[in-house]
Amino acid sequence: MSATDSKSDEPRAAFGRSVRPAQNLVGSIRSTDAALRERTFVGMHQHRRRWFDFIWLIYSVFFFIQPVERNSRPYWVQFAVVYVVFLALYVGVIYARSRRTAYLFLAGLAVLGVWYFPINLSASGIVVYVVALAPFVTDSLAVCIGIFISISGALIAEGLLLHVNPWAWGFPLFICLAVGSANTVAAQRMRANQKLSLAQEEIEHLAKVAERERIARDLHDVLGHTLSLVVLKSELAGKLLDHNPERAGKEIHEVEQIARTALAEVREAIRGYRAEGLAAELDRARATLDAAGVTLDCASSAPKMLPAQETVLSLIVREAVTNIVRHAHASHCHISLEQRGRQIVLGIEDDGRGGIRQEGNGLRGMRERVESIEGRFHILSENGTRLVIEVPA
Repeated sequence: MSATDSKSDEPRAAFGRSVRPAQNLVGSIRSTDAALRERTFVGMHQHRRRWFDFIWLIYSVFFFIQPVERNSRPYWVQFAVVYVVFLALYVGVIYARSRRTAYLFLAGLAVLGVWYFPINLSASGIVVYVVALAPFVTDSLAVCIGIFISISGALIAEGLLLHVNPWAWGFPLFICLAVGSANTVAAQRMRANQKLSLAQEEIEHLAKVAERERIARDLHDVLGHTLSLVVLKSELAGKLLDHNPERAGKEIHEVEQIARTALAEVREAIRGYRAEGLAAELDRARATLDAAGVTLDCASSAPKMLPAQETVLSLIVREAVTNIVRHAHASHCHISLEQRGRQIVLGIEDDGRGGIRQEGNGLRGMRERVESIEGRFHILSENGTRLVIEVPA
């Protein structure tokens, strides 16, 4: 068998990463988690309806209650400056491009609300905006709770130290807790839906990659084997053409039959069907090796096995025989198939050059097929090459 085979390019997955297709559900979940960790901050806008976030500014109308009651120009001027700063910080949170920037604008809102609360009690709603926006800025529940506790502690401290009417700080405190809790639940639910959507995309992508690799392996195994046989028989027909035209015609006829069979096998491979079974594959292996001048010694006790196992072992026999014909320079091949306890063991051995140092496409495809049915694949290539495949009985 060949000591070197060309490597295929690694498939590219979603999110710009290079991945191998998941072997199982755990692999798919790990791959999805890695993709989610690579996501960048998207801030308040998982959607494009940014105008929707400005609807909530209607609640800032309560900020005007105390300025209207006082009806003082300096007070109105001060309120106007604070309100403009509030709007700027609110817009900053909405349009922040990074989590750090959003945190800075959010901290600015918190400082503004705590500072302005004793001056304008009706503007206590600024801190309500802080706890309302926080769950959409951070993914961390601990950070959200920390912000809620900090804002609540600041309101309570200001109310007690400045002897503010308990209703003046108790009511916004209640609103903070209610709005903060509701928005935390809504934000976590929104993120869960986004993670589910991303996980589905990742699984769909990996399924496509796995299917492409399966088709590639099938085409490699089917066409590699049959085309090698076509080449061998064509060369033999060419050599026989002058002194044994009758035998040459027979070989050419077999080439035609092999080509037709190959066409049918390609169609079957694309559909994922394998109907002929291991016995037919062993007969085909005997014919192929005989045409290549390799003696086949086959010892098979024909153990019972699942259709999926028979398909995998059939394809491995086909690929192994193709490699022997192409690369091994062997004169003898021994194939054994038997059941040992709870294991079905397939052995394929040749007396060729051996010396496999690296698995190429063919050997890697064999290993992946065996592992897909929870089997084990071993290669020994010191004197010739020996493949040992163990699958559960």
